[in-house]
Amino acid sequence: MRNKAFIVLALCALLVVPAKAQELLNYPLDTINGEEVYRYQVERGIGLYRVGVNFDVPQSEILRLNPQLRERGLHFGEVILLPTKRPVIMQSKAKVLETVVTETVVVPETPSTSEDHFTTETLSVASLATDSLAADSLVPDTRRVVELAILLPFESRQTKRSTNAERMMEFYQGALLAIHDLQNDSILYRLRVYDSERSERRVAALCDSTDLDSVKAILGLVYPIQIERMATWCRQHQVPLLLPFSDDLELENYPYVLQFNSTDEQEADSLCAWIKKRHAHCVAVEVRDEDLSASVRTLRKQMRVRGIPCTAMGLHDLMMDSVAYALDPERENVILLHSDRYQLVRLAIPHIVKLQEEGYRIRLISHFSWTKEDLGVPVVYTSLFSSNASLEAYDAQWRTYFSEEHVSEAPRYDLLGYDLMQALVAWLNGEQTHTGLQSSIRWQQVGQGGYQNACVEVVTY
Repeated sequence: MRNKAFIVLALCALLVVPAKAQELLNYPLDTINGEEVYRYQVERGIGLYRVGVNFDVPQSEILRLNPQLRERGLHFGEVILLPTKRPVIMQSKAKVLETVVTETVVVPETPSTSEDHFTTETLSVASLATDSLAADSLVPDTRRVVELAILLPFESRQTKRSTNAERMMEFYQGALLAIHDLQNDSILYRLRVYDSERSERRVAALCDSTDLDSVKAILGLVYPIQIERMATWCRQHQVPLLLPFSDDLELENYPYVLQFNSTDEQEADSLCAWIKKRHAHCVAVEVRDEDLSASVRTLRKQMRVRGIPCTAMGLHDLMMDSVAYALDPERENVILLHSDRYQLVRLAIPHIVKLQEEGYRIRLISHFSWTKEDLGVPVVYTSLFSSNASLEAYDAQWRTYFSEEHVSEAPRYDLLGYDLMQALVAWLNGEQTHTGLQSSIRWQQVGQGGYQNACVEVVTY
C-alpha cells in the first residue's frame, strides 16, 4: 500500500521491540514505574517455581516486582506482577506521554510531487512520537488554532495488533481526511491522537495531566471502564466528548457527552413504527438463547406497548414446517427470531425460505451483522449507516493520501471516523445535525444531560 504505513510506523515508534521479544500472553497488561508487566491471578496448586517456568522468568525477577512474596509465598487467587521481557520505557514527563501521538494536518498549498502527500516528520520527545502531516511553515499566522483530540485503543505497544486495532487505525485515517477537508483560511485544526489502550490508568493519567487543557473537543474511547473518568473530566472542563461506539453511559449525568450509538429503545421505536405503517403481522420465534440480547427483549416489549399483533411459536414448529397457523396469508409476515447470534438461527433460514416459496409474504427482522450472510429472504433492520452519499470524491482522496485500496466491510470504519470528526466540528459551530458520507446524525438531549444520536433508519432489502 502506498503511504498507509506512515501512521503505523509512527505508532510503532512508541516502543521498539527486539526481534527476540517474547510473544504477548493473554493476561492484562499494566505499566508500573515505567515498566510493562502482566497482572497474573495465581491459579490453584501453583507455586513460585512453576510460575517462573511457565513465564520463563527468573524467580528473582518475580520477587523484585512482588517483594511481599519473600515473607509468605504465593496465595491462590491473588494478583501478582510479572515482567513481559519487553524494554522499560523511561518517562521524563507526564505519565501519559509514552502513549501519545500528535498529528497536525494542514491543507497543502500545492500538490506534492513525491509519493508522500502528507509530509511526515518524526521527533523524539521522551518516547513521544510526533508526526506533522504538513510543515508548520505553511500555516498563516493569522489563523485561529483549534485543537481536537482522538483517544482510541491502537495497541501501539503490542507486538501484534488485533483486528479491532486495525479498525481503529482505519477510523483514525478517516478522521485525518476529515481534518484535512475542514481546514480553511481562518481556522487551523490540529489533531492530538492518544493510544488509550484498555487501561483505566492511562485515561486517568491523561485527565490528571495538563495535556488536554487546550483541547476544544474529544473524539473516541471504547471501553466503559475508561469513559466515565473522561466524561467527568469533560464535564468539569466543559469540553464535548463524542463516543463513537459505547452506549453504556448514563447521559443524564454528563451534559458534555455526545453518544453516536443508538439505544435499544430508539431502534425498537423505529422498527415498530415501520411495522405499524405496513400493517405487517409479526411472528416471534422462540430460540433457546441463554444470552438473549436486550435488543430483542426491548423490541418485544415495544410491540406490546404499541399494540402490534404478534403470534409466538417455538423454533421446533418452524423446523418441522408446521407453522401455517401462525402466518397471515393476506398480509406481510415479519418473523422475529429470538436471538441476535446468527449461528443459532442459521438452520431455520431454509425453512423460512420454503415458506416464502409456498406463497407467503415473509420478511425477516435481521441484525446488522447478518447483512454479510446470504439469507435468501427479504429482511428489515435498523441502522445508523444508511446514507446514500456518493463516495467517489472521498475514495479518490483516500487513494491519493493512503493507498489503492481501503476496507470494504460495512460499516466502513474510515467513513465512521470521517463522519464523526466532521460532526464534532459541526457541533462546535452550533450545528446539531450533520449529514455524513455513511451516517446522518441528529443530536437529541437526554433530560438536562448529554446528547444521543436520534437518527436511526429502517433499512429493507
